[in-house]
Formats: sequence, structure tokens, C-alpha cells
Amino acid sequence: MLTQILERMESEVRTYSRSFPVVFTEAKGARLHTEDGKEYIDFLAGAGTLNYGHNNPVIKQALLDYIASDGIVHGLDMWTKAKRDYLQTLEEVILKPRGLDYKVHLTGPTGTNAVEAAIRLARVVTGRHNVVSFTNGFHGVTMGALAVTGNSKFREATGGIPLQGANFMPYDGYLGENIDTLDYFEKLLNDKSGGMDRPAAVIIETVQGEGGINVAGIEWLQRLDKICKDNDILLINDDIQAGCGRTGKFFSFEHADIKPDIVTNSKSLSGFGLPFAHVMMRPELDKWKPGQYNGTFRGFNLALTTAATALREYWTNDTLERDVQRKGRIVADRFQKIAAWLSEKGHPASERGRGLMRGLDVGSGDIADKITSKAFKNGLIVETCGHDDHVIKCLCPLTISDEDLLEGLDILEASAKDAMS
Repeated sequence: MLTQILERMESEVRTYSRSFPVVFTEAKGARLHTEDGKEYIDFLAGAGTLNYGHNNPVIKQALLDYIASDGIVHGLDMWTKAKRDYLQTLEEVILKPRGLDYKVHLTGPTGTNAVEAAIRLARVVTGRHNVVSFTNGFHGVTMGALAVTGNSKFREATGGIPLQGANFMPYDGYLGENIDTLDYFEKLLNDKSGGMDRPAAVIIETVQGEGGINVAGIEWLQRLDKICKDNDILLINDDIQAGCGRTGKFFSFEHADIKPDIVTNSKSLSGFGLPFAHVMMRPELDKWKPGQYNGTFRGFNLALTTAATALREYWTNDTLERDVQRKGRIVADRFQKIAAWLSEKGHPASERGRGLMRGLDVGSGDIADKITSKAFKNGLIVETCGHDDHVIKCLCPLTISDEDLLEGLDILEASAKDAMS
């Protein structure tokens, strides 16, 4: 296995190759293969980018057909057949059945591009600058998105440039189980001496991914939605990791039956791991002037093609949705079992999540690292998250077979017991 060129030339900023120091060559479904012949079950799935698995055959064939037909690959934001097909499919398969009416802004290809655009749009529309975010939130590492990201590891990497334009509020559960943190937010809004400039927007992840699989309660989300409406504040739902079916609904906010003003999507939006992001907004919020927010690689036609295929293949009925919820219960049960064993051994642990976005909180980054390192040696790729990387995160493909899912959970349970023995 030749890694010298990779270690010598790639920047020290790299992360995943440190945790998984092998050279991958091919992948199918929920399994990865290396050049030295090893096989791994994938509970990482591109950090939630491969909801439909590696090299999904239906989506891959659509991509191959499009390329073979000399379809437009790059066209800036010119109109193409692939774009029309995607927007028609999005409207008919996703938006109309959910009673949603959104216009679509095709931004640059990453999640942080979408967040930057959403925040800037909110400021343009309202004429106000302040954006409220939440503790443990993660929204990207460009300057605007980073200003609403809580983790100091990312915030400290600005070269000393101050991050501005955001106020942080405590997320649901941040102050304990019996404290409604929105009381504090609402108090500040109604207190002229509270020191908070009236926000243009609130940005929220209904399930915080990087922050530790923290789950906002349904009633809490509904109250937040009402507070925003009552105070003329735009609600931005960052659905970049929690969206595209990860929580058991296509949009994570569907569980709370709310309709955000602005929604950001990326990661599994293309359905195939191709870079793709967009912002959706209520039509009356589309106050952009032509070219006011642009990018060379907006509207990537290969990704538009695979995205439309994924929507038609998996979201014209509720089969996948129900299967994700079923598999989520399987993961939850096993994580609870592992957490109970760890707690009995003197290492308090707990399980949380929604759908197939689940976390095993082992209370310590060192313990989580020991378990995931053992798991990698035993054939499972799984990452950690949270402020101390103390939460083991399951982001397996939504289409994973029961056999692969159970084998991966077996590996994780055995690895936990081995690491703690």
C-alpha cells in the first residue's frame, strides 16, 4: 500500500485519512474496498453524502447515459434540459405533496455555499444584519457560515479575523432536560435592554450532526417557528446533513410539521456523491438582483441528473421513508444496549438521534476514539462528533441491507467491549 506521496504532498489539514489510513479503490452499496484487498462496512457514507449507497446502480446508469449522450456538463446558470428535469421532479415529487412552495437558488456546490447564500438573502430581505444560531451548531467553514458555527476548533482558524453578525442561543436541552431554552430567546427579543439586535433570521439544524447528534424536540421546534413568525424573523432550516431522508422524512423539519422560510440542502442532494447544493426560499423572499450571488460551478448538470433520478427512484412513495424509520429503531436498540453495557462498566453512556441519524454518547473523546479505532481494525468505518468528539455517529447509507447493518452493529458492539476490557 503506497501512501508516501499522499502523506508528503497533501496538506496537514486532512482528517479522515488519519483515522482511516488505507487507500480505497472501489465501493458498492455499504461496503468499501482497499488496494490491499480489505473490505469495510461503511457507517460514514461520505459524512451523510451517500444516503443511497456507493455507486447506486440506478443512479449510476442515469449518469452514464447522460454522459454517453454528450449532455451538458457545465453551463454556469444557463438553462439546460437537466436543470428543467430536476426542477420539475423536485416540484412534483417533493414540494407539492408536502404543500411547499419554494423558489430554488442553485448556489456553488457545497453546503457552506448554500448557508452563505441563505444568510445573505435574509439580510437583503429584512435589512437587518443579526443572525441567531445555536450552541453546538455547525453550518460550514467559510466566514459567514463560520460566524454561526459554535465549535471553537473551527472558529479559531480564521487567522485572527473576528467573526461577526451572530448571536448564539442555547439549543434544546443545552441547559438540562426540564429547561425550555426558548424562554431565554423570547425574553431577549422582548427586552429593549437585552443587548440583542433584532435578528434578520434564525438558523437551525433540527438534528445537530457535527455538534453531537443533538435532537430538537417537536414542540420546541414548533415554538421556535411561532416565535420567528410573531417577530418577523426568517427561519432558516439547515438541512444539509439531516435532509434527503436521513431522519426518516425527506426534510427533517417535516417531523414538526413546520414550513421554514428558507431551506438549505447539499450532501446527499445529488444522490451519488457529486457536489450539489441549493437554497429554497418562499417566492416573495427572492429579492436577489441578477448575478448578485453567483459562482462558476452552480447548477452542475451531472449532479442535477443524478438528483432527479434519486427523487424519482426513492421518493414517489413512502417505502424508503418507512424503511429508514425501521432501521433507525434497530440502530437505536443496539446503541442503547451498548450504552447500558458501558454504563455498567463505569463509563456512563447514552443513545440519541432520529431516523438513521444516530449517536452513541460515550462521554469521552478518548473512549470514543478507542472504540472507533478498534472498529476500523475489525472492518467498520464510523466517525465521531460532538464538542469533544465523544459521540460515535451512525450515518450508514439509508439503503443499507439488514445483513450489512447488523454486521456493522455487531462489529461496533464487539469493538466497544474489546476497547473497554
